[in-house]
Amino acid sequence: MIIDTHLHLIDQSALRYPWLAGAPALNRDFSYEEYAADARRSGIEAVLHMEVDVDPADIATETAYVKSVAGRAGSLLKGAIASCRPEEAGFEAYLETVKADPFVKGFRRVLHVVPEDLSEGALFRQNIKRLAGTGLTFDLVVLPHQIPKAMALADLAPDVQFVLDHCGVPDINGNAEHPWREHMEAIARRPNVTAKISGVVAYADPATWTVETLKPYVEHTISSFGWDRVIWGSDWPVCTLGGGLTTWIAATHALLAGASESERARLLSGNARRLWRLGG
Repeated sequence: MIIDTHLHLIDQSALRYPWLAGAPALNRDFSYEEYAADARRSGIEAVLHMEVDVDPADIATETAYVKSVAGRAGSLLKGAIASCRPEEAGFEAYLETVKADPFVKGFRRVLHVVPEDLSEGALFRQNIKRLAGTGLTFDLVVLPHQIPKAMALADLAPDVQFVLDHCGVPDINGNAEHPWREHMEAIARRPNVTAKISGVVAYADPATWTVETLKPYVEHTISSFGWDRVIWGSDWPVCTLGGGLTTWIAATHALLAGASESERARLLSGNARRLWRLGG
């Protein structure tokens, strides 16, 4: 069975997503019901929702929305990774409200669509340090050349658990393994960083990619981090750009064909269950 640590829901009647105007292939609603039908057929047993970079005014509303979906009978949703703005003075008060809500398992601030130096600001770094001891994780989504900035955050806050999304966002379509390959080895040396096997089908050529196309990137991520620090995510609906949920799950199983049963279980569910204390 699989724990999906990276589901995005899009409901434009409830929330505002400014970035969708520039992403026509994703500029529609993607509902929990649409996702869950394929997820259940594919062996997904639990799901964490990943923030979708909503309008900043809608951040709290997004969490409430996801919580309402999780409250439906038989819902697969077990928690949320919420959006945040560590660069703002209001983060400390926001953190206090989130700490009181066990449904929220962590935070993410998308860093590859903001000024390069955002994560180097004093307030940003001070607020990231506040996560120590809270049990809340921080997802990092950065481009390969920005991985050193992610390393700096991990070094700055060694008691905070970070999650590197999407295998470090390699440019698979461009066959660009460097400096991604070296940076992945370097960030993996930080014990407080876990890597998420996700997103890669969207970085390959949607018409021609195969399991062999993805293999060098997924295998290097796993070999760098080890089987105890890798988790799995669908990145739905972004994965629909490269074939869809069931295609990505089938590719994942093919990529793990040479792994032991214990290794597969840790990557697909065990590590996520431990990281976010999901039970089961």
